[in-house]
Amino acid sequence: MTHVDDSNVTDLVEADPAIALRGSKPHVIDEWQLVPRIWDTVRRGVDDAASQPGQYILTGSSAPNRSKVTHSGAGRIARLRMRPMSLGESGFSDGAVSLADLFDGGAGFQTQSSHTTLTTLIERVCIGGWPALIDADVARSQLMLEGYWDAVFDQSFPALGRSGQTARHLAQALARHVAQSATYNTLLADMDNHLSTTETLAAYLDSFSDMYLLEELPGWDAPVRAKSRVRTKPKRYFADPSLAASLLSLNVDALLGDAQTFGLLFENLCLRDIRTYVSLLPGASPHSVHYYADADNLEVDVIIELRDGRWAGIEVKLSDAKVPQAIGNLMRLKRKVALNPAARSPAPDFLAVVVGVTPFARRDPDTGVYVVPITSLTA
Repeated sequence: MTHVDDSNVTDLVEADPAIALRGSKPHVIDEWQLVPRIWDTVRRGVDDAASQPGQYILTGSSAPNRSKVTHSGAGRIARLRMRPMSLGESGFSDGAVSLADLFDGGAGFQTQSSHTTLTTLIERVCIGGWPALIDADVARSQLMLEGYWDAVFDQSFPALGRSGQTARHLAQALARHVAQSATYNTLLADMDNHLSTTETLAAYLDSFSDMYLLEELPGWDAPVRAKSRVRTKPKRYFADPSLAASLLSLNVDALLGDAQTFGLLFENLCLRDIRTYVSLLPGASPHSVHYYADADNLEVDVIIELRDGRWAGIEVKLSDAKVPQAIGNLMRLKRKVALNPAARSPAPDFLAVVVGVTPFARRDPDTGVYVVPITSLTA
C-alpha cells in the first residue's frame, strides 16, 4: 500500500509517479488525488498488463484537479463511491428485510417486532457512520466532526482558492435545507451577501461535491425520456447526517425537542443507507436512486429504478403516526404511473414506508405496502 499523503512519500511520487505503483497486487494507492499524475500512470500500467483486472485500488477523500488528469480512464478504471457505514455495516440493523427480496416478490418477508427507540436513532444521526466512531459517544463524535469541518474550511477550501468563511456559511445554509430542493436564490438569500452570483454558488457547491461531502438526489418520472427527470430541482443530502447535525450545533437533547429538524436529518440517514444498499442490488446503476415530485403536490421521497426498468417507491417517516399519509402518497403515485401510457414499467415491484420508530415490520393488508424500520433494512 502506498500512502501518498505521507510527506516522505509525496515528493518522491511527485518526481516519479511510477513509484506509487510499486508493490504486490492488488496494490492500494491512498489519497492518490494529491498527485493527479498517478491516474495516467495507473492507466498506462493497466494497458501494459493487457488490461488485467484488479491490479490497483485508488482511494481518495476528494476529487483531483481535473486539469492535471489527461485521460478519462474509460475502459481501464472503474469508479466506486464509498460512503460512511450504513446501520447494517455498523451493527445497528438486523438486516431482516432485504431490498433484493422485495424486488423478487417479498417471499422472504416476515412480520416481526422492532424495539428501536427515538433516542437511539438520534444518537446514530449525531455519531454518524464513521468507522473510527462506531463505539464513540455523542460528545466525542461532535468534537471529531467539528475538527473535521475546521479542516475543510481552514485548509481544503483555501487550497482551492476559495474562501473558507464563505464555504462555512454555505455549508450551514445547506444544513438548514437538508433533504430539500432549495433553489440557488434561496441559498443566496441565506448567505447574507457572502455570495453574490449563481455562478460562484455553483462553483462552491461543486467543491462540496468533489470533497464527497454533498450528494444530490435527482428527480424521476416513469417515462425514461421524460423532461421532468432533468427539470426537477435536485434535493441535497450530506454524505452522512452527522455532518449536518454538527453544522447546526445540535445534540441529542436539542433534536428530541425539534421533531421537524430531526425528521429531515433522519431522512438524510435513510438516504445514506438506501443508496448503500441499492448499490449492491443486481441491475442497479450509480444513478438508480431518485425522488418524485409533480405539479399536483405529490412527492415521494425515494424511487429506486433498476436498469431493466423495474422500480419501487419508498416514503420515509419518523414514526407510525405518518404511515397512513405515506401509504396514500405511494398509492397516488402507483395510480398516476399506471395511467401514463409512456411509462416503461407501469407497476412498481414494491412500495414501502421506511420508518424510524414502529412496533412491527409488516405489510399493510389493504394496499400491500411494506412498513419497514430502518434498523431492519439491508440490501
